[in-house]
Amino acid sequence: MSNLTVSELAALRSLLSVERLGPQKTKALVSKFRSFEDVLSASVTALKNTDGISEELAKRIIKASKNMDEFTGSTVSLLEDLKNKNAALVTLWDDDYPYRLKNIYDPPLILYYKGTLAPEPENAVAIVGTREPTQYGRSYADRFAAELSKAGFTIVSGLARGIDSIAHRSVIKAGGRTIGVLGCGIDVIYPPENKQLYADMEKDGAIITEYPPGTKPDAVNFPRRNRIISGLSLGTLLIESGVTGGALHTARFSLDQGREIFALPGNIGSRQSEGPNLLIQKGEAKLVTKSEDVITEFSGLLKTKSDKKHQAPPEDLTLFEALIFSKLGDEPVQIDKLSEMTSLSASDCLVNLLTLEFKGLVRQLPGKNFIRM
Repeated sequence: MSNLTVSELAALRSLLSVERLGPQKTKALVSKFRSFEDVLSASVTALKNTDGISEELAKRIIKASKNMDEFTGSTVSLLEDLKNKNAALVTLWDDDYPYRLKNIYDPPLILYYKGTLAPEPENAVAIVGTREPTQYGRSYADRFAAELSKAGFTIVSGLARGIDSIAHRSVIKAGGRTIGVLGCGIDVIYPPENKQLYADMEKDGAIITEYPPGTKPDAVNFPRRNRIISGLSLGTLLIESGVTGGALHTARFSLDQGREIFALPGNIGSRQSEGPNLLIQKGEAKLVTKSEDVITEFSGLLKTKSDKKHQAPPEDLTLFEALIFSKLGDEPVQIDKLSEMTSLSASDCLVNLLTLEFKGLVRQLPGKNFIRM
C-alpha cells in the first residue's frame, strides 16, 4: 500500500499523463525538485535546466499542473475503486515496492496489485514460454515450476495461455508462491479461462500490473510487461518459444537487466524450440536439463537476507570496512547506492570493497554491484 498522500499521488499521475515525459525523465525531475508538487509548480526555465527536458516538454508539464483538481478527484475515485476490488497500488517511492524491480533501468512508477507484495528481495525465477507448447514443453514447465517452488523459489510468469499458466498452476499445486504480471488492468482477467487461476494466485501469491484498472489487454501492452517479469526475478527460464515470441523478449530484458538466462534445449525440427536453441547457440543462455541446474546457480542466495544481514563483521575490519560490510547482504547493492547508504564517496567505497574482496567477504557482480560472500 502506498504511503503517498492523495495530493502526492495525484501530482504523480498528472506527470505520468504528460506526453513523452516518461518514467526516466519523471524520476529525474522528482530527484531534482524533491517532490511531485514542486515539479508541477516549477517554472519553464527551471524545468528546462533538467537533462532531457525541452522547452516544449516543460510547457506540457506546466499545462498539466493546471488540471490538478481533476487529477485529485480521479485519484480519490481510483483509490476507492481499488479498495472495492480488493486491490491496491504502490509507487516507486514507497518502501513496499519490490526491491529487485526497483533496480532495473525503467521500473514502473506505479504498480497495481492483488495479493501480497514482498518488498524484501524474493528468491524469484521467471518461467516463460510459448502459448502453444508441445507435450515436451508442458511436461518440463510443470516439472521445473514444481521443483523450483519446493526448493524455495517464487515463480514469476505472465498468466498467459500455455507455459505461463502451466507454471503458475504447478506452483499452486506444490503449495508454493507465484506472481503473475498482467498486460491489462488488475480487474481484467485475460485469458478469461484463467479466472480460477487468478483467484488462486491472489490468495497465496500476487498479481501485478502497471496498467490502471479497466485497461484492455491490447497487444502493445505485453512487450512492456515482459520487463517486469524479468525485473522481479533473479533469472529467466525459457521453455519453448519461437525466435520472435514474447517469451524471447522477456529473456532479452533479463539479459539487459544483468540477470541470468536459462533455456531448455529442444528438438531442432520444432518451431517451439527455435528460441531456446538460438539463445544457447549464441551463448546468451545456460543450457538446463534439470531444476538442479538453476538451483545450483543461486544456491548462495537461498540463505535468507536476514542471515547475512545480521552476521557480525569480523573483528579485524577497519571502521570503514565494517560500515560497508554492515550494509551488504545477499541482495546486490550498486556502488552509487552503497555510497549513499554509507555517506562515503564512491571511490572510498571501492577501495574498501577491494580489501573486503581480498578477505573473501564480498563479491563483485556486473555493473559494480556487490554482495556478501
